[in-house]
Amino acid sequence: MKTSVLKFSIVCLALLISNVIKAQDFQGKAYYMSKTTIDMANFGGGRMDEDMKKRIAARMKSMLEKTYILTFNKSESIYKEDEKLEAPGTGRSGFGRMMAGNFVVGNQYKNIKSKTFLQEQEVFGKKFLIKDSIPAFEWKMTGESKQIGQYTCFKAIGTKIKYGLDINFRRQRPQEANTGDGTTEKKEEQPETEQNIVEVVAWYTPQIPVSQGPSDYWGLPGLILEINEGRTTILCSKIIMNPDEKDTIKVPSKGKEVSREEFDAISKKKMEEMRENFRRGGGRPGGGGRRG
Repeated sequence: MKTSVLKFSIVCLALLISNVIKAQDFQGKAYYMSKTTIDMANFGGGRMDEDMKKRIAARMKSMLEKTYILTFNKSESIYKEDEKLEAPGTGRSGFGRMMAGNFVVGNQYKNIKSKTFLQEQEVFGKKFLIKDSIPAFEWKMTGESKQIGQYTCFKAIGTKIKYGLDINFRRQRPQEANTGDGTTEKKEEQPETEQNIVEVVAWYTPQIPVSQGPSDYWGLPGLILEINEGRTTILCSKIIMNPDEKDTIKVPSKGKEVSREEFDAISKKKMEEMRENFRRGGGRPGGGGRRG
């Protein structure tokens, strides 16, 4: 009896929200917490002691745990960091400040009608505008469900091509195979598109029937409230439907326009330079010079 009442309530709420979404000026705001962990065992190429790894992990925490706001309507969305003042003594320092200051992720915009994705990004003080198409996810429905807050969510599994930086600061080496005569030979590397395909687990709610989600995630019959991809989890903590004061969803326009491939090549080159400086500095960012 309770199950039937719950299902009826969900259907009624979904119909009510669906009618709200049909309004021309519909808008929603969803707040997400993003958390990424790093592989400290391999961090720094195995040249750091455990004490230094712990200090670096603590300093990077504010960079790897952030709150974002997704403002969305039926076809557009803008995903931006909810910037807050840090308490005294908790700010980034050392390695965390270097990473956060040199690789700044800006607003992310997507339009599911035109299949357009735009992202503002800053690398070493230079502003870029990444222009790409939104990823084509191939979602598989699992039938599993769970509650996230007051919303009933369903699980879907998809795949995407991973892009961006490897923040674990380890160099990718070709795999080697034993030939049987005491020597080794390098294995032929897989094509990049095969190496970089990753699995994504999403939880979406049909109670908010818009094909939107955080960052570049989309394509399900309901708002995505949770994403699990590799070492990153993005979880929705609050939703406001049709806020009294609506925000303008502005299309990003600042920075030099580049493709995703062009930007990845630029950022990976800069990251490699930072890796080399990091190694030459004996595990200390910024080199081994004396402090003033």
